[in-house]
Amino acid sequence: MGRLRPNGKLVRDRIPEIIREAGGDPVTVLLSPEEYPSALKAKLTEEVEELLGAQGDHVAEELADVVEVLTAIAALNGIDWRSVEELRADKRAARGGFEGRVWLGA
Repeated sequence: MGRLRPNGKLVRDRIPEIIREAGGDPVTVLLSPEEYPSALKAKLTEEVEELLGAQGDHVAEELADVVEVLTAIAALNGIDWRSVEELRADKRAARGGFEGRVWLGA
């Protein structure tokens, strides 16, 4: 797996365009295929940390960001997101969800 480039982060595709429209001059680099998986993992960590700190209306926004990164990771691995949802539903049917708040102790 490739090493990440210093002083930057993976952003959504339209972010440089949005920065330019606001008068900025973004510096961008297209990541190599070797760098991309590591960048996605780092982005997932960033988004999960933001989700863990979110409250109120911001929780849904952060969940959407996490799902977007997960969707990109699935696509990178040749996995259609619908198959992930099917697996999730199968696991839920077989093992349940988390609504019951069950904590399994030692």
